[in-house]
Amino acid sequence: MERGVVIGLLGLGTVGSGVVQIVKNHQQELQHKVGCQVSVGKILVRDKSKHRDLDIDEDQLTVEVEDVVHNPDIDVVIEVMGGVNQAREYIIQALQNKKHVVTANKDLMALYGAELLSVAAENGCDLFYEASVAGGIPVLRGMAEGLASDRITQMMGIVNGTTNYILTKMEQDGRDYEDVLREAQELGFAESDPTADVEGLDAARKIAILANLGFSMNVELEDVLVRGITTITTEDMEYCKQLGYSLKLIGLASRTEGRVELTVQPMLLPHSHPLASVQDEYNAVYVYGEAVGETMFYGPGAGSLPTATAVVSDLVTVVKNLRLGVNGQMTARPLYDKQLKTDKEVESKYFMRLQVRDETGTFDTLTALFAKEDVSFERLLQWPLENEKEPMAEVVLITHETNRAVYEKIYRELENMDVVLNVKSSYRVEGGQA
Repeated sequence: MERGVVIGLLGLGTVGSGVVQIVKNHQQELQHKVGCQVSVGKILVRDKSKHRDLDIDEDQLTVEVEDVVHNPDIDVVIEVMGGVNQAREYIIQALQNKKHVVTANKDLMALYGAELLSVAAENGCDLFYEASVAGGIPVLRGMAEGLASDRITQMMGIVNGTTNYILTKMEQDGRDYEDVLREAQELGFAESDPTADVEGLDAARKIAILANLGFSMNVELEDVLVRGITTITTEDMEYCKQLGYSLKLIGLASRTEGRVELTVQPMLLPHSHPLASVQDEYNAVYVYGEAVGETMFYGPGAGSLPTATAVVSDLVTVVKNLRLGVNGQMTARPLYDKQLKTDKEVESKYFMRLQVRDETGTFDTLTALFAKEDVSFERLLQWPLENEKEPMAEVVLITHETNRAVYEKIYRELENMDVVLNVKSSYRVEGGQA
């Protein structure tokens, strides 16, 4: 490795620019860690003439992908271009040309991670993807290395900064969803089209990646039950606060006796839970292991330099493996077959807000329905509502644990009951009692 290690970049956007900055500005530290020089060779861009606030030689830029993935002088390819199909094609070409790959592409790894890891193993190459989940937080490395001897039973976390920022401001300031979303877009925390974030799709991709690694099991994106935050109201936030809870978009992957549940949805967490205190655009992942117990990874979930830091950390591992001659030996194939829990096997408590007729017998009718399904109440509140047409009341309740199949049956029956005017909201409750 006398000539050092040369990297090629696919993409020079926010993260790619951060990678170039770190490699250049931290060269002394990198050489100390890996024992050789690390330099940037070719960078694939769409437009070479575009102005960039980076000190890059023009001859480093190319619009031809072959200059990166087929370049004999390049040892490691870093994919930060985004997208799925084209990125997948380029990564496969790079691996087949015996080039090691680092990617920050969560969409790609959620959909094609198993395939790409298999191609990497077949070609004796490393494929690392730390930056695909939670930006600069080393959660994947922490699980793969720090918790390698443990058996992970659950991972739950806030893995989308956009939605956490929105929910934080709704809770703290009493503002509605649309108002905070506009602010998040103006500040750059939310995209002009925020669908992937606010509908939970971005978080679902990250949970699929976490579950694949943490459970050593080939789970797919379609295995994740997903619900977003677009229907959450300030009233929901206020009731949760009164009951001692925070409402967060939580990604959850749990395993019990080999069977797994994967979901992303708004959940109530007691204020005492560590994830309840994660504010604004920050991310955190709570990991439960049979031996270690509970650990939490916390930090910035996005941004140029935090994400680029994770990319370069993977690069350091690749270079160390190169110098030791052990590339391609860290890719472990799945150990377990995928077995998903049924609705009857998913146990939880639930929060529900109802608007009902304020008349004699309404409460008895409601309690009889829950009692019929053997579901009791942990908390129950009731307020009269002003209404000119008929007397109304709002009922807010938290159930004791029940399974998802029973709860959904109760929910359907409530929607069809004459005394129930509206099921305003319903959320899962996790993390113990407030």
